Amino acid sequence: MKRFLFLLGRRLKTLEYWLTAKLVIGVLALLRRLPPEKALNLADRVARTFGPKVGRHRLAVDNLRQAYPEKSDAEIETIARDMWGNMARLAVEYVFLDKLFDFDPEAETPGRVEVEGVEIFKRLREEKGVPHIFFTGHMGNFEFLPIAAARFDLTTTSLFRPPNNPFVADYILETRRSAMGGLVPSQAGAALQLARVLDDGGNIGVLVDQKFRKGVKTRFFGRECRTNPLLAKLARQYECDVYPARCKRLPDGRYRLIVEDKVALPRNADGVIDIEASAQMLNDVVERWVREDPGQWMWFHKRWQM
Repeated sequence: MKRFLFLLGRRLKTLEYWLTAKLVIGVLALLRRLPPEKALNLADRVARTFGPKVGRHRLAVDNLRQAYPEKSDAEIETIARDMWGNMARLAVEYVFLDKLFDFDPEAETPGRVEVEGVEIFKRLREEKGVPHIFFTGHMGNFEFLPIAAARFDLTTTSLFRPPNNPFVADYILETRRSAMGGLVPSQAGAALQLARVLDDGGNIGVLVDQKFRKGVKTRFFGRECRTNPLLAKLARQYECDVYPARCKRLPDGRYRLIVEDKVALPRNADGVIDIEASAQMLNDVVERWVREDPGQWMWFHKRWQM
């Protein structure tokens, strides 16, 4: 009887995932029929209206209050609504990646997407066979970063955490694969796959602002959290340069990709990269970004859950 109930529960959960995915993909397909700007603006308005009504909004507001104790309730609510608009835009942008990303390294005037740090991309392109690591956070449309790198022949294999819904995950994976380099799901064996890319002199990209239950203890916005040590471990093993990069949303539906110069990861007394100190350094960089544009980060994430 227990086994029957267990199997029934699994099948019901699978059915729930399938129905949810059908709804999500159907909505995105309808939005695809609209001009990109209209679809994105519509999604933004809907999310700002209904986002505050879901349970995750309370988590976002609580996280914001602890991060910004000096801000008023009205200011906190504004940031939270900006966050919902940003996340809605990100979801819809998946179906418009081919239309939205118009960056041309040879163009004299910027289009919808501009890049700050072109000279860094060009310099890295000349370092044939030398591995590099890019890191970013869930800021703006972070999916544009590997696409931009590919425009400079810097194909990047990105580590990503797929959604819990396997049907939505498959849809997003196919959408992302069609527009960017390789993708490695964040699961068992991911570290080995990324190591192979670096072994071959390739480039990898890592999101560093998510909760990692078995990570090292660090602080983010003054609160204790756990951070994935993978980037620091790979950088230590391969002694490769590490570059911060992020996407910033601009007014009028435009984007700025910012690639910063390489960071010097902290080292211990033996001269090797210090894993814990490096993980904290990554958090500090992302915190600086978030403080510049707090409405462009996902505050409903359980980042501080230990």
